[in-house]
Amino acid sequence: MKIAILSRNARLYSTQRLVEVARERGHVVRVLDPLRCYVRIAPGEVEIRHKGKALHDIDAAIPRIGTSSTFYGTAVLRQLEMMGVYTPNSSDAVLRARDKLRCLQILAAKGLDMPVTVFGDNPDDTTDVLDLLGDPPHVIKLNEGSQGTGVVLAEKRSASQSVVEAFRGLYANFLVQEFIAEAKGSDLRCFVVGGQVVAAMQREAVAGEFRANLHRGGTAVAAKLTAAEKRISVDAAEALGLGIAGVDLLRSKRGPLVLEVNASPGLEGIEAASSVNVAEHIIRHLERHVAKTSKRA
Repeated sequence: MKIAILSRNARLYSTQRLVEVARERGHVVRVLDPLRCYVRIAPGEVEIRHKGKALHDIDAAIPRIGTSSTFYGTAVLRQLEMMGVYTPNSSDAVLRARDKLRCLQILAAKGLDMPVTVFGDNPDDTTDVLDLLGDPPHVIKLNEGSQGTGVVLAEKRSASQSVVEAFRGLYANFLVQEFIAEAKGSDLRCFVVGGQVVAAMQREAVAGEFRANLHRGGTAVAAKLTAAEKRISVDAAEALGLGIAGVDLLRSKRGPLVLEVNASPGLEGIEAASSVNVAEHIIRHLERHVAKTSKRA
């Protein structure tokens, strides 16, 4: 099998692990920088080049598209899809997950529980927006932030209003969510591959911090999930059309809540905390799908 990994940096842990496992299993792997890919679009013709060389006979592609390259990266992925290349996360699925507002709307439509979220665009409606949510604390987050960036905890109504107005002054898209106090700075990262949770970890925020992201200094240990937590994780990935997803959950008084769904979840933290070879699960998933496609052909 010939596998392409769309990644801007071949030295990243996640990219290296996927390359390593794929080659161990006898596959040919290329890491493609999506920003160095060029596409030709014409009726009846689909062509893509990487650093001046045409790409042919790729069986599967794994998108590792960063936030800053979402627009062009998904365009390149779409071009590969038009060439008949299998990807566990389609370009549309990546875009659905990357847009926090759209993601939450889709999950809510499927009946999946989450922190109550409000959104508004008119700078004159700050009071009305906060009235929709209720009493603070409030969590205010940028719509396209990642790894805990652009997330603010406002403990008073006046603080919420100040942060909202500041974000609006920057013409930033953002959400305001209820704060789940009983989570106590902890969340769950559930790694879904092919409709199954293959690994899970519980992340704990450092003292004085409410964000449990490992990039923010949080710590992680292997987590034992309940049946409800497994089910909502798989359902969230499926709702967005993701074959590979990192689903973040909060444990609340009313049950597990979907906090976020990541279409390019990192492998380093989850593999270290869970001792699960997540990269192998991903490559095996590609093998199963490509094998089925070959049989049908």
